Amino acid sequence: MPESAETIFALSSGRPPAAIAVVRISGPRAAAALEALIGLVPEPRKAMLARVRDPAGGELIDEALALWFPGPKSETGEDTAELQLHGGRAVIAAVLAALECVPGLRPAEAGEFTRRAFENGRLDLTRVEGLADLIYADTEVQRRQALRQLQGLLGDRAESWRRTLIESIALVAAGTDFSDEGDVPANLLRPALDAAQQMLGEIRKTLADNKRGERLRDGLVVAIAGPVNAGKSSLLNRIARREAAIVSPFAGTTRDIIEVHLDLSGYPVTVLDTAGIRVSEDPVEQEGVRRALERASAADLVLWVVDVAGEDDLALDNVALQFPETPKWLVRNKADLMEKPKRNKPTSIVSNIGYRPFSISAKTGAGVDELLQKLTDHARQHLGAAEPALVTRQRQRRALEDTAAALERAMEEGKNAREDIVAEELRLAARALGRLVGRVDVEDVLDVIFRDFCIGK
Repeated sequence: MPESAETIFALSSGRPPAAIAVVRISGPRAAAALEALIGLVPEPRKAMLARVRDPAGGELIDEALALWFPGPKSETGEDTAELQLHGGRAVIAAVLAALECVPGLRPAEAGEFTRRAFENGRLDLTRVEGLADLIYADTEVQRRQALRQLQGLLGDRAESWRRTLIESIALVAAGTDFSDEGDVPANLLRPALDAAQQMLGEIRKTLADNKRGERLRDGLVVAIAGPVNAGKSSLLNRIARREAAIVSPFAGTTRDIIEVHLDLSGYPVTVLDTAGIRVSEDPVEQEGVRRALERASAADLVLWVVDVAGEDDLALDNVALQFPETPKWLVRNKADLMEKPKRNKPTSIVSNIGYRPFSISAKTGAGVDELLQKLTDHARQHLGAAEPALVTRQRQRRALEDTAAALERAMEEGKNAREDIVAEELRLAARALGRLVGRVDVEDVLDVIFRDFCIGK
């Protein structure tokens, strides 16, 4: 960062009140801020007990731990300080107000500390994205994936590929620009193309992962759909273990989509309760049915819930037509009202349209645990894998696809020994990898990435 950069500060810990609150300061006047509030600058990387005072009148605000991290060996790459305060709202407010009075300081914007770390080379763009995913991870499996990205799972691999490409470009350039020099070996194009071919195979293998990294970030989406009064909302409440949806004996109660987020053995699952599907003259209910069909069609799995007492297997053919590409499970609800509930065995018609049948009672909970276990198994199969996913975002996938396309063109041009074209395609491949880690052409994506960060991070 330039020496004229502003010094920023923010609360970097959780929402108060809390036991401890961490206030972070970063920039060229971080040391001056410490001197203004505690009277000195501590030894680097050693916690020091200090009295925090208002620089305007000298009033004692709190006793806190102060830490000093001179740049560039700090989280942001510039001079950084931290005050670990008592986490009361009044204490935090007083310290932030005192810092705002120090000349050259201003409150940080969302994600500004991380952005400075990126701009100062402390993090590449894949690590930044991993940090964002770690902050918003809801489940254990999501946490593991995000942490691997933050530790450089993709970034280190991409940087290794980029260095290999630069070496290959140098080989091709040496063969074309210095071919008349006696100490330059002949046919340098072949080793460059061999390295490119090996890299292309690795990138293709990385991309052939069925997008499991992106799917894990988003989670499995399960839509509960079916006719009116089948017990869809009751099933949602039973799964969520709370009254998430209004339950009523009157048909058409659910009009809008209700979402519940679940953690099933570490796998993120979003369950949608949708409006009952039927023909209606009510324009509001018509809109609810339209949204129900739209969301169910886009889901990863549809639980088609029917009242077991009034079920008509022949009508299920229409469901197959509504969601032809979406996996569907048949859930026969209200089994507690039947003297002999239907067993979990598909009829011929159900088998023909690919349903997986379950008999449950959303009222008593009978059969729901079995359904949840099957959902967990389905989520593990849909989202999980033995090896961690390298690619977790569409932006990363596009950059690797551009790299692979450039390498393929380079290999094709290499057949005709067109060294100048091969070198240019290799440069385009290296540039695409540079975009992946944030070395070139990333200004247009930075604001999109950092806008989702919280203040103080």
